[in-house]
Amino acid sequence: MNITLIQADLVWNDPAANRNRFEREIFAVGETDLVVLPEMFPTGFCTRPREAAEPDGGPTLAWMRRTARKKGAALAGSVAVEQDGRYFNRFYFVRPDGATVHYDKRHLFTYGGEHKEYTGGDRRVIAEYKGWRILLQVCYDLRFPVWSRNRDDYDMILYVASWPTPRVEAWNALLKARAIENVCYVAGVNRVGDDPNCNYCGGTVLLDFLGKPLADAGTGGQPATLSAEADKISLTTFREKFPALQDADPFTLNI
Repeated sequence: MNITLIQADLVWNDPAANRNRFEREIFAVGETDLVVLPEMFPTGFCTRPREAAEPDGGPTLAWMRRTARKKGAALAGSVAVEQDGRYFNRFYFVRPDGATVHYDKRHLFTYGGEHKEYTGGDRRVIAEYKGWRILLQVCYDLRFPVWSRNRDDYDMILYVASWPTPRVEAWNALLKARAIENVCYVAGVNRVGDDPNCNYCGGTVLLDFLGKPLADAGTGGQPATLSAEADKISLTTFREKFPALQDADPFTLNI
């Protein structure tokens, strides 16, 4: 599967400008199967959702469906969403036929005040697409390995993020750890630039199941669009030879 990761400098709280920018980037790349955008890509990471949130099914999701259909590729990224009087950091995965699944960020970023306004999700979500099982995760979820522990139920993790520059070494290390310990591909998509609170230097990367980078934007703080291939046969062959998932400790997770 060909995967495209777009690392961009977001325009603060301007969904139309950001959607237009990403649309140009998406249609500038060649044929691909999946395009992944950063956390809260329409607005930037906003902890005051009353200023930024859209209704579920709002203009950004409608745009994602149109764009996925026109591009012939799945489109993934998170959006601040209001539903039934509550706010969610909602990660949409939209297939080319418009079918959509979503994951609500479980681990809200207490240090940044996200927990004061948003409601955390209560379920893991695995999107199935082109024979791949893809676990959806958002930013701070990366620090909690039990939540993403592979129960032999997925092949790839997508992490979309607004991960600030001062903690980028943790981002780099934890993405690699998640790939190795879960014997899976990992795509981490971060942003660059500045918002009212933080600077972001990127670090967008696609890692294979050994933790080796297949595409890496680096941490120089520049926008980048990367594409690389994830090979399901290689993954399956390695898992058969090296059955770490079968040897893992059984556990249950109480939510």
